[in-house]
Amino acid sequence: MKVSELRSEQELMRAYSVVHELHHDLTEERYAKLLAEMRPQGYRLFAAWEDGEIVAVAGVVVLTNLYYGRHAARAAGCEKAALACGREQEDALRFYKRRGYERPSYAMRKNLR
Repeated sequence: MKVSELRSEQELMRAYSVVHELHHDLTEERYAKLLAEMRPQGYRLFAAWEDGEIVAVAGVVVLTNLYYGRHAARAAGCEKAALACGREQEDALRFYKRRGYERPSYAMRKNLR
């Protein structure tokens, strides 16, 4: 398995099918628009490849807030790694828990439109 950062628009769009498996309501057009907004803010997308196909993706951005401090990756001088995962993604939640992730809080959201 090879892991690499997806940098070109073509590579990023190639990852859509894998991203769509986790975000069923995300259209390809909306995905492209969100990437165009997120990338200038430091968002990076990495892919795991097997036999020339993307089999997994991970989006990363270094953020700082009062709750976690600076968080994302140790190499970026961060204090913590934090991730978001839909509560319906039971397999993913078990995967993260086995790797030492905790659920210290709940993320809340409300539609504004």
